[in-house]
Amino acid sequence: MLWVGIILAIIAILVIWIISVYNLLVQGKNKVKNAFAQIDTQLQRRFDLIPNLVEVVKGYAAHEKELLENVTKARTSYVNASSNADKIAAENQLTSTLKTLFAVAENYPDLKANTNFAKLQEDLSETEDKVTFSRQFYNDTVTRYNNSLAVFPNNIVAGMFHFSEEALFKVSTEEVREAPKVQF
Repeated sequence: MLWVGIILAIIAILVIWIISVYNLLVQGKNKVKNAFAQIDTQLQRRFDLIPNLVEVVKGYAAHEKELLENVTKARTSYVNASSNADKIAAENQLTSTLKTLFAVAENYPDLKANTNFAKLQEDLSETEDKVTFSRQFYNDTVTRYNNSLAVFPNNIVAGMFHFSEEALFKVSTEEVREAPKVQF
């Protein structure tokens, strides 16, 4: 009878531990989703600013048609992306294209002096700072979550319930290290 009680107590402790670890993993996964949603929110703000910025630039730089089309395509790619990995790739492309757009704008003194352009550029710059912060928060959250999946004995429960690692938000190093090329 004593053995049965001990065995039941061990089973109860094991079940409680599994439930506890499972709940921690679910909370971690939900925090990762929330962190990505924060990036999405900031990117949506950026996307809302882009059409206005493109229209202002169009008025001054009509021959930069290809660049403006690339900005619009990159924005559309993000909106149509179905996975986080696709969104990250589209976001990296958009960041690179926007850098080129601002480099082109530097060559148009009248455009730089335009109050609409200056306000849009300032708003976009603030949004870029928020995007950067959101990416950092997302990566911190993903790292905590991935660590909780990998440590023993959590990895046993994670495997039992098919939890998988999340990808970090990485910026393409080629695009970051390359200066925008402006050609006339």
